[in-house]
Amino acid sequence: MVFKISDLTRRQFINVPNGRRLGAIKDVHVDEKGTITAVVLRSSKRILGIIPWGKDVVIPWSQVKKIGIDAVLVEAEEA
Repeated sequence: MVFKISDLTRRQFINVPNGRRLGAIKDVHVDEKGTITAVVLRSSKRILGIIPWGKDVVIPWSQVKKIGIDAVLVEAEEA
């Protein structure tokens, strides 16, 4: 599948095992060959509903199961 990284920024990441929305993409880890190895998601926790707090979530690319039009489905262990 061919896509732009900017296309991923428009999609929500959803954890398949619990249906939880994990947040939006913040960064991408790429190896020396240019292959995506992981995505970094912004913490979905917010203070007063507007101020983000908490740790970012790193999802290994191997846990990305499906990239759809509106969402990316992942199987994250602890998210």
